[in-house]
Amino acid sequence: MSGKTLSSLLFAAAVLFATGAAATLVPYSNPMVSDLGYHTFCPFAPWSTLTLLFLAGLAWTVRGYIRRQQG
Repeated sequence: MSGKTLSSLLFAAAVLFATGAAATLVPYSNPMVSDLGYHTFCPFAPWSTLTLLFLAGLAWTVRGYIRRQQG
């Protein structure tokens, strides 16, 4: 797999993880109350949000490393 293709895939992964992190905080009619104190799309918020943001940051960092190695 070329570095450019891998960089594009990591960019897409970072965007998807960041979008998922934002989606976990959306108010939603859910029987469980999250640790934030309201009904969210994901009842595990904010922990799932932090995990997804960490994964997005990791993908972004690895992408930057790969791009620096290319030249």
